[in-house]
Amino acid sequence: MKKFLIIFSVVFFTANIILANDTYNLYKYNNYDPNFTQSEKILFIMDYSNSMNEYLGGVRKIELMRETMREILPVIRPNVETGLRVYGHRLGFTAYECCKASKLAVPIQEENTQNIAEVLEHTKARGMTPITYSLKKAVNDDFENFSGKKHIILLSDGGENCDESPCEYVIKNLAKRKDFKIDVIAFNVNDKDDLNQLKCVSTVTSGKFYTANTKGELVNALNNSLRTTKEVGGVIIKK
Repeated sequence: MKKFLIIFSVVFFTANIILANDTYNLYKYNNYDPNFTQSEKILFIMDYSNSMNEYLGGVRKIELMRETMREILPVIRPNVETGLRVYGHRLGFTAYECCKASKLAVPIQEENTQNIAEVLEHTKARGMTPITYSLKKAVNDDFENFSGKKHIILLSDGGENCDESPCEYVIKNLAKRKDFKIDVIAFNVNDKDDLNQLKCVSTVTSGKFYTANTKGELVNALNNSLRTTKEVGGVIIKK
């Protein structure tokens, strides 16, 4: 029987394909190295504002985010330095205190994905949406002692509500910097002004902008931002 070697695009799979009564075992997507360099540091900035408790398709948005991160984090290689900042995770007696509700929950380091997963599971969504303050802290504090490329992945289900503009902040402080890139995932955001505000953050820093309204779209957004899938192109070789 003539056999053909078929190489095709890989997106997200774990199964085997049966072809012409022969079984061809495919590499799982997480066998591939991400395309970012080892020197790139990744900081997740995750929304824990009260609106993340709202339901989307019968499931709270916070749970959809956690489920997605549980799937994504194991794909990241142990030698990639990652960290986690959360915002909106606490309330305060004043609006000023609520708008400072942002913390580096997991400092950036190697072999960190399990630590990130544990913090995500135990943090509660409670407060407001201090996006600009979170970006300031990330740029000035979280990455302070790191050189090389810095990659922020920001997830938010709404725009800034703390009387600041993340768009203005990145224009004034990051537009000319080549070491920072911010990918933004607008998770179930419908307000046009909020979408424009979030898109500006990614555009100014040459990052990627995604909208996600389902878990599947959220998985794709995070996957693409981390580049955990790798295309394999080729030809059919006839023997």
